[in-house]
Amino acid sequence: MTSRSLWQDAWLRLRKNRAAVVSAFVLVFLGLVGIFGPMLSPHPYDRIYQQYVRVAPSLEAYPRADDILPGLEREMRRARLTGGEPELSGSTLSVDLTSDEPIDERVLRYFQRSDLFYAPKLELAEGGLTGTLSMNVERSYFLLGTDNLGRDMLSRIMIGVRISLAIGLLASAMALVLGVAYGAISGYLGGRVDSVMMRIVDILYSLPFIFFVILLLVFFGRSLVIIFIAIGATEWLDMARIVRGQTLSLKRREFVQAAEALGATQTGILRRHIIPNALGPVIVFVTLLVPKAILLESLLSFLGLGVADPMTSLGLLISEGAANMRGATWQLIGPAAVLTVILFALNFLGDGLRDSLDPKER
Repeated sequence: MTSRSLWQDAWLRLRKNRAAVVSAFVLVFLGLVGIFGPMLSPHPYDRIYQQYVRVAPSLEAYPRADDILPGLEREMRRARLTGGEPELSGSTLSVDLTSDEPIDERVLRYFQRSDLFYAPKLELAEGGLTGTLSMNVERSYFLLGTDNLGRDMLSRIMIGVRISLAIGLLASAMALVLGVAYGAISGYLGGRVDSVMMRIVDILYSLPFIFFVILLLVFFGRSLVIIFIAIGATEWLDMARIVRGQTLSLKRREFVQAAEALGATQTGILRRHIIPNALGPVIVFVTLLVPKAILLESLLSFLGLGVADPMTSLGLLISEGAANMRGATWQLIGPAAVLTVILFALNFLGDGLRDSLDPKER
């Protein structure tokens, strides 16, 4: 019978954890939505529909039929036209016109100037006393409503998912590289070098996170790069301590001592023996670091230190929704629900990885 490695055994156990598997599929789905959703959406995330400010979520197209017919009557009164019962078929509106005098085709300019109608056409019968006026109505679907500037909430939530996940992953990757390298070097060298390196970590721990972020934003301005650098540059400290503890334990193991006896360099031992064997707890910690980075970004956006408008993130959407929750609760419910799903999925996946990578469970 062939023996399985720790990673093969962990993969088999992870597949049996339904919550972790479902969470992984949810995260992949949300990642695809964040990447491709804004490209496929009919409404750009930064487009402002001034006539649809703070409209409620609906499966019905806007403007609704109750708003189209009064708009038609208003324009017909301005053009001094009389007609029969209008017919609305999809996005095409038509009405039969009658007049005591020949109808002037210049009446179309009243409908061309309207925000509600476009491409009006006038077909007159012989003599010009009767005819048919037809025009298109620009109807839009806002499945999750619009915000207080008239921007589509669904498109903004999808771009918010993209930005939040990107910042969470990039900041975690930065913390992973810095923390693993720093902790492995500190733990393996030991002695005074380890003591000095850990005191530096303690000093950095004492610096307030918000103060550090404000300094970066003052010197370099608000940008996505500065945000993920600020989060990654502060979150690697925990990673460094975890890797250092693992390294202190691993460097006393027989396979490391055998590598040293065979003349392996310190860099080679760290790269081929220490770091690969310390990755189990590190991977679990990364799955918990990603939601922490997303929450930190949400906190910065909530305080007005995050991404700048018209770009958005889930934290910024929640901040805007909280300011308008009394009159437009959907602005808060949508992004808050998506952020909650992401955080739960990451935590379930982290729990599944922790259980599957536990050597005691083999």
